[in-house]
Amino acid sequence: MASLLLRKVRPLGGDTVDVLVTGGVIARLEPEIATYPADTTLFEGENQLLLPGLVDGHIHIDKTFWGLPWRPNQAGPHLIDKIENERLLRKELQLSVAEQSEGLAREAIARGSSWLRTHVDIDTENGLTNFEGVLATREKLASAIDIQLVAFPQSGLLTRPGTLELITDAVAGGAEVVGGLDPAGIDRNPAGQLDAIFNVAERYGAMIDIHLHDRGELGAFQIELIAERTNALGLQGRVAVSHAFCLAMVDDTYLARLTELLVENDIAIMTHGPGSSPFPPILKLTESGVRLFSGSDGVRDAWGPFGNADMLERAWILSYRSNFRKDHEIERALQLTTFGGADVLGVSDYGLEVGCRADLVMVPGDTPAEAVISRPVRSMVIKGGTLVALEGRCLV
Repeated sequence: MASLLLRKVRPLGGDTVDVLVTGGVIARLEPEIATYPADTTLFEGENQLLLPGLVDGHIHIDKTFWGLPWRPNQAGPHLIDKIENERLLRKELQLSVAEQSEGLAREAIARGSSWLRTHVDIDTENGLTNFEGVLATREKLASAIDIQLVAFPQSGLLTRPGTLELITDAVAGGAEVVGGLDPAGIDRNPAGQLDAIFNVAERYGAMIDIHLHDRGELGAFQIELIAERTNALGLQGRVAVSHAFCLAMVDDTYLARLTELLVENDIAIMTHGPGSSPFPPILKLTESGVRLFSGSDGVRDAWGPFGNADMLERAWILSYRSNFRKDHEIERALQLTTFGGADVLGVSDYGLEVGCRADLVMVPGDTPAEAVISRPVRSMVIKGGTLVALEGRCLV
C-alpha cells in the first residue's frame, strides 16, 4: 500500500499540519514533514479542513431509485400505506438491487462516507433477494467503503410467518445486525417481536437496531421493554433504537426515566431529523450520556423523493431542525455523523490521531460548522489509505 502525504491540512479546523499515511493508517501528524518514503504520493491541502470519514448509520440502499428517471411519489400518509406502496412498486419495476445499491453507495463514497449501516428488506414475498443484492455491493466496494448489514423485517416479523427464519438466515449469512420494526404498531405483539429479535442476536452474537415509529407513551413503553431485555441478556452497548419519536413526546419526568434506562443499558438512539415528526432532543440526550448517531434513512425511494447520502447535509438538517445556531451546537450535530456513528457501529481506530485508520475527508472551510452549513464538494476522500474520491467523483 503506497504512502500518502497531505500537506497543510487542518484536522477538525485546528492548527495546520502535514499528515503522513502509511500502511493504511495515520503514521505522522506534524507541522511540517520533510522526510517520507520514496513511494509517497503528495497532495496539497491548502489549509482545507480534514474530517474523519463520515458515517451514515441508517440508510436503505436496497430500495433506492437513485440514478433512475424522476418518479413522483404516490405513497399514502400512513406507515402501512408506504410499506404496501413499496411492495407494489417492487413488483412493477423489477429493479436490480445490486445495481441500485451500488449506485447509491458510490454516491455516498463521493460525498465522504467511509461507513454505512444499511437496513435491508427481508420478507416472505421477496425472500433474501435484497440481502443478496446488497451483499454483492458490499463485496464489490469493500476497498472503498465498509457496509454493515441489518436484516430488516420491513413488512413485519410475526405477522408474516416465515420471516423470522429468513432473518435468521441473513444473520447467519453475513448480516451483523438484527432489525426490528414497531413491535406494537406493526406486529401488535411487542413482547413476541422483541423476544424473537433478542434471541437471534444472542445466538449469533449480532447487534440489534429497531425502527421505532410508535409515538407517545406507546413508543416509550417499548423502549422500557427493550431496556429490560438488553439488561437481562447482557447486551449493553449492542442495541440501538432508530427514530424513537416518542422521546420528543413524553413529559420531562418520563423522559428522565427513559434517559436513565438508555444510559444504564448503553442503548444508542438514531435520529435523522425527520421533517414531519418530532425527534429526540439531541443536546439534552447527549449531555445526559446517551449515545446518538444519524443517517440518511430512505434516499429517493418509494417512501419519499428526498435524500442524497450526504452526511454533511444530514448534520445541516439536524442543526436546522434543532434550531442550532452556535458553532458548538452545529458541531454537536456533526458528531452524530462522525464519531457518534463510528462508536455505535463498532468502528475501531477511528479518528484523526496517529495510529487511527486513514479514513479521511478533505473539504473547504474554516471550521467544521462552516463545512456543515456550506456543504461544499468533498475535495478528497481517502479510505484505509487509498484515494477513493476526488472533487466529488467516486474513483472506485
